[in-house]
Amino acid sequence: MSTRPAAPQGAIKKGPILFIMILGAFLATLNQTVMTVAVPELMGDFDISATTAQWLTTGYMLVNGVLVPITAYLMQRFSTRQLFQSAMFIFLAGTIVSALASSFDVLLVGRMIQAAGAGIIMPLLMTVILVLFPPEKRGAAMGMVGFAIIFAPAIGPTLAGYILENFAWETMFYGMIPFALIVIVCAFIYLKNVSEPEHAKLDVFSVAVSTIGFGALLYGFSRAGSLGWDSAEVLWMIAAGVVALALFVWRQLASKEPLLDLRAFKYNMFSLTTVINIAVTMVMYADMMLLPLYLQNARGYTAIESGLLMLPGALIMGFLMPVTGKLFDRFGAKWLAVIGLLITIGTTLGFVNLSDSTSYTYLLLMSTARRIGMALFMMPIQTAGLNQLPSKLNAHGTAISNTVRQVAGAIGTSLLVTVMTTQTTSHIKDMMASGSALTDQLKLDATIQGINDAYFVIVGIGIVGLVLSFFIKKTGRPASEKAAELSKAKVQEQA
Repeated sequence: MSTRPAAPQGAIKKGPILFIMILGAFLATLNQTVMTVAVPELMGDFDISATTAQWLTTGYMLVNGVLVPITAYLMQRFSTRQLFQSAMFIFLAGTIVSALASSFDVLLVGRMIQAAGAGIIMPLLMTVILVLFPPEKRGAAMGMVGFAIIFAPAIGPTLAGYILENFAWETMFYGMIPFALIVIVCAFIYLKNVSEPEHAKLDVFSVAVSTIGFGALLYGFSRAGSLGWDSAEVLWMIAAGVVALALFVWRQLASKEPLLDLRAFKYNMFSLTTVINIAVTMVMYADMMLLPLYLQNARGYTAIESGLLMLPGALIMGFLMPVTGKLFDRFGAKWLAVIGLLITIGTTLGFVNLSDSTSYTYLLLMSTARRIGMALFMMPIQTAGLNQLPSKLNAHGTAISNTVRQVAGAIGTSLLVTVMTTQTTSHIKDMMASGSALTDQLKLDATIQGINDAYFVIVGIGIVGLVLSFFIKKTGRPASEKAAELSKAKVQEQA
């Protein structure tokens, strides 16, 4: 972290700090995943389309992505304790607004407030791990974080399904309020500072252009589902997003104190794993939207049945995370990523020929195997890149990594829902052109084919990540840092 340490590492008790921060990250991740099985029901309650409803997920990830660059500044400006507690208070406020929402617009606002708090928690947690653990022990630490964070997606859809079967959807948010309060109280009592604040200046121009860039880009991808890719509005918004992000990059490279230090991309493994992260995040998040839509809208399964189908895979994924972390510390990320992506791509191919008679057992087995593959590559890919960065770039590296992951997840989800809706419309036209009447069964068949097309796109994105994974190499701290530490240790011995 590019801030002054609050105390020597040996004087900091790592257990309580990690426990409290992981608990906060667990709530933030749970909040993101509970909406996946709720989307079909909310589409009916608010009378909205899939392209509108997906904003509850993509909007959440977008706000996460927009705010994460600012966390590098926030981690310099505020202490660990101040920043974590503030993030939890913002998350709590958003949860209350969501629970009280009487319309889709208010619910979306509440979700985005939640995201503003949640977007700070994850990069803060990762940066704390980079400070507390040396590179050779980070894999195991990241594995424990992965277990806690993946356990949330494991129980999230099933928990949401149970709630939707027996209570109003607002109960999902009312239930989070006491847990958020418990985390805030525990942080007040037990959380210690890993760093102390330093003077830092906020670059307002960078904040503005990054917000415009990410927002316009996602809005363009999202609107393509209803307006088409040749729409002037879609093309102008995507173009505006690209221009704004280009301005953001120029500003960061030209500034002496950048909001987000893009010089981290000078480190080749960090750059490579960041690109791979874009691909694997799209592969992971998009499926969380497509599968519930297929199960509930196309097949008529209940919300709880949809959640239960995803439970075994997510549980296995969570339990594998600590194991994967230890394997990473021993062998590095390359072959874990390659094997994991091969499994994920192979099982995703099992979803490109779905029909209205595909068995529940088949879907359960494919979904579970897919999560096993994801467990092998998620944390290793991210940790491999961060390990190469010098300590002064820790905060910026984690901010970049989390920004890329959140924005890739948001754009990937939006893009694949767009593929699904446009291909569904195309299949309906083709079927009617061949003489078929517009019936409910025809609409159902077209919808399933549209979902199959979206899964085929996921396979293509996964193959890109697989090819790039063969170039991953094991790295550690820069030699200059190791030499400096060795010199410091010798001085202390002589003293």
